[in-house]
Amino acid sequence: MAMSGYCHIHGPFAGTYCDVCTGFAVNPAKRLFATGATRDSDAGKPDYEGFLSPLVLERYGRYMDKHRTMSDGSLRASDNWQQGVPQSSYMKSGWRHFMDWWACHRGHPATETLEDALCALLFNVMGYLHVVLSARVPTELDADPTQLFSTVDDEP
Repeated sequence: MAMSGYCHIHGPFAGTYCDVCTGFAVNPAKRLFATGATRDSDAGKPDYEGFLSPLVLERYGRYMDKHRTMSDGSLRASDNWQQGVPQSSYMKSGWRHFMDWWACHRGHPATETLEDALCALLFNVMGYLHVVLSARVPTELDADPTQLFSTVDDEP
């Protein structure tokens, strides 16, 4: 079937109207819901709900909350890491947790549980990426906001 429209509820269709939502004209640049509500098209927009797992984020949040308590008993702010951690620290820590993940994967003893190793890796990867993106924001974002999310392969 050649697609000429897209119904947010029923998917692609041929013609001017969704056969299921008869009577509702559909514009590919706009979503029209059975209730009559409209929204701009979501084409080209990140689908965070689809890309992320609530199970993983919930477990990661519990891991991070547990590690807010420092060895002296004080509690650090949840966003403390955003004040600046050297990339070398993220890299060294990431490798230690990767080794535990790998040991767990191979059935060998590890210094932490598999879930903790994976959460720690997430922390180190996100922290490292935060540093990379934060360094680009003031200069590149002002010139061209689309370049904030370019990859190394996109660089000239």
